Amino acid sequence: MEGETENMDLQPLHFIGEEIEVMFNKPSKLEKSPECPAAFTWRGEEYRVVNVLSEKQDFTRRGRMARNMSDAHHARAVLHGSWGVGRFFFRVEVAGGRFFELYYDRAPEDSDNRKGNWFLKSEMISSEGK
Repeated sequence: MEGETENMDLQPLHFIGEEIEVMFNKPSKLEKSPECPAAFTWRGEEYRVVNVLSEKQDFTRRGRMARNMSDAHHARAVLHGSWGVGRFFFRVEVAGGRFFELYYDRAPEDSDNRKGNWFLKSEMISSEGK
């Protein structure tokens, strides 16, 4: 089954955009560069990840953050990120056969929460399932 879902063309079913809690089998080596969680809780229900379909990072600086560094530093930051900038996206299949896209946003919420947050971006559907 893993081979079937890796090549599946997924499209957003609906946007969610809500913060979630995540669980890992083992802690990430780098807290601000996490691996895909083993499970997540959304609206009080736990979803166990059974297959990671894709992963990507986006270190694009937005708004005034895009204008506050030199060109040389900006080129490196786009590839490797910089403090508080970047998102890690994961498309996953959960137990029961549903598909979701979730992401970790490295931006600190405030001085008390400098770790960033996890969000459930959307539920996905196979284009074959439409």
